[in-house]
Amino acid sequence: MEKDGKSNLEEVVSIDSEEDTTPKIGENADTKEDITPKIGMEFDSEDEAYLYYNIYAGYVGFSIRRDWLNRSKTDKTTIISRKYCCFKAGYKKEVAYDGKKSRMELRCGCEAQMVISRQKNGKYRITLFEAKHNHEVVTPRSKHKLPSQRKISAAQAAEAELANRSGIRQKLVFEFMSKQAGGRENLGFTLKDISNHLQSKRMREMKEGEAFTLIHYFEMRKSENASFFYEIQLDVDDQITNIFWADPKMVVDYDLFGDVVCFDTTYRTNKNRRPLAPIIGVNHHRQTVVFGAALLYDETAETFSWLFRTLLKVMCGKKPVTIFTDQDPAMAKAIAEVLPESHHRLCRWHIYQNALKKLNSYFQSSNSFAAEFKSCMCDHEYEDDFFQAWESMLDKHGLQENSWLKFIFEVREKWAMVYGRNHFCANMTTTQLSESFNSRLRHYLKSTNNVLEFFSHFERLLEDLRHNELDSNYDMSQRLPVLRVEVLLLKNSRDVYTPKIFNFFQEEYKKSLDMVVNTCYDISPLFEYKVCMYGCTREHKVIFNSTDQTVVCSCNKFEFAGFLCSHALKVLDIQNIKLLPSRYILKRWTKQARVGCVLDSYGCIVKEDPKLDITNRYKDLCRNAVNIASKAAETEEASVFLAKKMVELNLDVERILKKKTDLPSNEIGMDPSHNEHVDVASVISAYKATGIKKKIGTSRVKGRPKSFIEKGSRKRKHACGETPVTSSTVNIPASLSVNYTQVTQASSIASDYSARDGSAGIH
Repeated sequence: MEKDGKSNLEEVVSIDSEEDTTPKIGENADTKEDITPKIGMEFDSEDEAYLYYNIYAGYVGFSIRRDWLNRSKTDKTTIISRKYCCFKAGYKKEVAYDGKKSRMELRCGCEAQMVISRQKNGKYRITLFEAKHNHEVVTPRSKHKLPSQRKISAAQAAEAELANRSGIRQKLVFEFMSKQAGGRENLGFTLKDISNHLQSKRMREMKEGEAFTLIHYFEMRKSENASFFYEIQLDVDDQITNIFWADPKMVVDYDLFGDVVCFDTTYRTNKNRRPLAPIIGVNHHRQTVVFGAALLYDETAETFSWLFRTLLKVMCGKKPVTIFTDQDPAMAKAIAEVLPESHHRLCRWHIYQNALKKLNSYFQSSNSFAAEFKSCMCDHEYEDDFFQAWESMLDKHGLQENSWLKFIFEVREKWAMVYGRNHFCANMTTTQLSESFNSRLRHYLKSTNNVLEFFSHFERLLEDLRHNELDSNYDMSQRLPVLRVEVLLLKNSRDVYTPKIFNFFQEEYKKSLDMVVNTCYDISPLFEYKVCMYGCTREHKVIFNSTDQTVVCSCNKFEFAGFLCSHALKVLDIQNIKLLPSRYILKRWTKQARVGCVLDSYGCIVKEDPKLDITNRYKDLCRNAVNIASKAAETEEASVFLAKKMVELNLDVERILKKKTDLPSNEIGMDPSHNEHVDVASVISAYKATGIKKKIGTSRVKGRPKSFIEKGSRKRKHACGETPVTSSTVNIPASLSVNYTQVTQASSIASDYSARDGSAGIH
């Protein structure tokens, strides 16, 4: 209704400078105006009438709802009349008691109401108004609990959704927003409203089903960066069985640091206990980096073979030098088939822990058995010495017929150090990296996460891991490790190595100062030295070639860890070599490890973030805008001035952007590689997916699934009475012709695994 040039809504929010007094019923506490609806008031629309009545209800202390309505008989859509009533109007329908807990009575027959009817001029007029209630109204401090007074604004919803994606619990989000608003009563909604909003959002996102949502997510990521890679495997029913993905940063990290890989499938993601198989390694700061990840249906040799082939496909065929696994026969078979050149290693810590269980009586009864067993695992440099020590241990303790020792001896090449010294392992001997990663996963993922939530929280973990490298890079640029010995070789190495690796190297140099050279054989140009630690009898053979200044030690520290050992450093010092030869500096351990570009599987340069420049400009502008806004908010004059300038700036920016869009498309800088190399076959087969295949009858036993080493050589039985999984699968890689593979029997070992969360202790 128009009144003195103002609408009813303008009256509600108008400002009055009169002295503050206690508001009367129906009076605006801010403007001191009576906003009680009156017969004859007119509104431009039915929604405006509802809003006015709801504002009035908020000041009085009750909630409203829409009751009956009459529509036009002509167009069947126009509302002719409408009734709004108190939410306590009417009575609850009588329902026969069925033994279930019933809700408390809410309605009490309240007759407070407002009726509007459409006039000839198109406006709605109040034709009936009843202000009296037959129940108690709520106090101003409680009005935010009334249903019609509760509403989450778009800004508040965005803030809650952002916090949810960041893994912040709903209660903490609600408390934070309450503090911002000056109390819960000023927030305008309750904790339950936030929960309902987020639940509704999840349902909307998943309404097309898990498979469609998953593919849509992958395609969205690929549209943002053409180097994003994903591949799925379908069965004959077009159900998704296995999923692999790698973002551009993973591709770059694998190219730089993928020489050593840890692979583990003990973590279970959700209520279906689907194995999550992250492929991880270490960067130049010896921090965890992720090279790719997969969600697997089962743990058969066929599944692992598909996964490793897919990894090679996206990583341009580059195979790891060494791969650490919590091994079972199915995984070993796949590695031997797909990655025969890679050196397969088992976790040495797990071997020793199982020895403590299987041979506990020998550890308890003998003071020397533990040292002898460890020596067999770690100390020997020559295979003959290993054999001799192993036989000596068996003879001494009468263990020649021990079945467990026979069993692990058959796979000695995967755990005994004597077989691993010649292969680069980044100075790693255990799967601790995977264990630690699984432990971190449990802080980000929940078994109740749907597909989108899983990827959202997994990306949070990736972001945190990658930020650790950013912190280390900053520290590296601002601080230098302390030199324990002021020598030229260490000063030079400190400028080259990252601080973490330099500390390892410096420890080796410190030990070299206590090394003693017992003998030296000069067979020009070769010099052979026998080197040992002062006071020790164990000697290491070091050969130095004076022609090319190469040095080789029998301990193979450089081959295994990537930096020289104390024995080799001692010989270099004797040969008066004061600077570390460049051939003994691996780029992957240096400060310049990330210098250079990486090509993806299509031969295009991988851009980790094509929108990085836009992102950086956005962050700078936001920081400046917030700074200016915080200053302007201190006075009304400054706020009004800034608001006007913001309108002008917005128009100017729109004009600039319009000039850019008006340019011919060939004049706009675009990345042509973004639209090239579209894997059409892969996309088509991906959209054939009808759902994500669920596992049936999985075990609920808690704990980490045991490897075959832990289970020993005893006869394996199917867990929980399950029969081996039998399925027909279709492999869909675009580079391969579509072929059907009948999987006649799943690995008996895979079915022996219990589906449970992976434990991840730090060993």
